[in-house]
Amino acid sequence: MFEGYGVELAVAQVPSPDEPCPWAEQRGTRAFRLTDVLQVGTWSTATKVHELGRVQQLESMLAAYRSTLVAELAGDRADFLDTAAERGGERPASWSEGGLAGTGEFFVDELAQVLRCSVTEASVRAELALLLTRHLQATWAALAEGRIDWPRARAIAAELSEPVRRGDRAAVVAAVEALVLPRAMDLGVQALRTAVRRELVRLDEGAAERRRRNAHRGADVRVRPVGDGMSELVTLLPHEQAVAVRDAADASARMAKEAGDPRPIGMIRAEVLTDLVLRPWDDSRPPVTAHLTVHAPLSALEGRPGGEPAEVDGQPITASHLRELLERLDGLCPGGLQAPAGGSLDVALTDPVSGRLRAVVPMRELRRLARRGCADHPSGGCACPVLDRPVVTDDYRPRRAQHRFVTTRDRTCRMPGCSVRAGHADLDHVLPHPEGATDCTNLCCLCRRHHRVKTHARGWRFAMDPDGVLTVTTPTGTTRVTRPPGLREPSMEPPPF
Repeated sequence: MFEGYGVELAVAQVPSPDEPCPWAEQRGTRAFRLTDVLQVGTWSTATKVHELGRVQQLESMLAAYRSTLVAELAGDRADFLDTAAERGGERPASWSEGGLAGTGEFFVDELAQVLRCSVTEASVRAELALLLTRHLQATWAALAEGRIDWPRARAIAAELSEPVRRGDRAAVVAAVEALVLPRAMDLGVQALRTAVRRELVRLDEGAAERRRRNAHRGADVRVRPVGDGMSELVTLLPHEQAVAVRDAADASARMAKEAGDPRPIGMIRAEVLTDLVLRPWDDSRPPVTAHLTVHAPLSALEGRPGGEPAEVDGQPITASHLRELLERLDGLCPGGLQAPAGGSLDVALTDPVSGRLRAVVPMRELRRLARRGCADHPSGGCACPVLDRPVVTDDYRPRRAQHRFVTTRDRTCRMPGCSVRAGHADLDHVLPHPEGATDCTNLCCLCRRHHRVKTHARGWRFAMDPDGVLTVTTPTGTTRVTRPPGLREPSMEPPPF
């Protein structure tokens, strides 16, 4: 029998959002913690196991409650709030075909800020919430009563989303729920998804075939950083093609291994696949190039310890990795730093204390300024600035130097939680032109979606300070701040090196 205290879920009157919660007792400089009351270390093994089961049940109930909150918020942001002027043109046709039909176009952007997640994650959460609360009431009820957990409820909703969207398969959906819910907790998540698919094929084979065709159209290639200078190349293919690609890479790798290659077989497979895709030996086709952005502080190039790490496409790498990369790109050689063959090289200059970006110039321009020096003091010895960020222009369209500076400073879309690269984003005036100047202190990178949010969505506010710190406020007052990569917080002390 369970003895002592444990976690329980209760309903209580809560204060307004701007008032402190009465139960959020402060203990010195930190907030109240459950472990201040629940001394888990003194419990028996049986009590700990029992409490884990109770916590899992409560998490299920809270997941159902969260889904209801999201669905109700979506109702508050329904279609009728999106006027033609706010949309700035018709929304994408795919919007009405998805699980968010009937909600405002910019609802998921607001939800992303509330939940501190990406728009993609917010879209997934919103679609699941609407599926569960509007169409899968049996699954939602099982979740709300703690009879299934959130991963299994999410799996059922994901598998049943296609027949739900068709709108004419309510009986099939209800039948599948009735068949799989009683045994859902006895199955693993993948086995549960397979069970739902099996019942769908048995009850509605046409729907299963449509799912297969839709999945085929979703084939794609993505990169997912995993740290330590490595990334996963994720390729979604029809199963038979994926197996064929793997077997081809494996066969070539095993031949290399039998020929005496001492490296691990996985490392050889990865190199074989890279060569098969990039075909470095094939000079019969026009070269295909990609722009790779390397942010390299001088301390990283020189190998000094304790400095800021270098970055490649937003991912930190070690100084040794940086020098190895530049050598491979012909960027670091006995003659000094130079552009790779057929490429170009820009130099970004930052304040060593604050990390603030000061200027971005092509290497040839930097050399020219260094040779020329100060025009007013040709003999040298002065402290006159010869290089700084681009000047303000009266034109609406940013100049090339401004574009180079802002994209180097921001690196990605500046909407909190968004990671779209600056190269795929717009340069937008934070304060609209002509009220706001075409100046680097009033320009930031926003992907096309968040450009539309800023320009057309009602109630959103954007503000940016001279250092590029962007503050975004949603219609309900949720405020998020993003800082340019590399810019230190005012309270941060420079490293003692």
